[in-house]
Amino acid sequence: MPAFLLLLPALALSLLGAHFYRASAWPLVLLCALLVVLLLAWPRAWVARLVQGALVLGAAEWLWTALLLVQQRLALGQPWLRLSLILGAVAVFTAVSALVFRSAALRARFARSSR
Repeated sequence: MPAFLLLLPALALSLLGAHFYRASAWPLVLLCALLVVLLLAWPRAWVARLVQGALVLGAAEWLWTALLLVQQRLALGQPWLRLSLILGAVAVFTAVSALVFRSAALRARFARSSR
């Protein structure tokens, strides 16, 4: 069960890394990859909090990107609803991925190794 729950934040961080890759923000791409490795390989309490914070900031990044792209589409007279729904769903998925650390299985996994 913990392995399945860890897939959600790993996928959210991978999507965020792909977003930064498209923008050629290489340090952020490397940071997302490092967070995935830390998340899967090093079960420490501070790693869980770090990943949670990154996911919350990632959700904010998705919402900011959605806002900018919707404004751009509106200015050009192009359709924008589908774009906003997709990016909104990705932002919600990223934010919800931060909540998986509240599950009993992951709390036990990350608290057990914090010594």
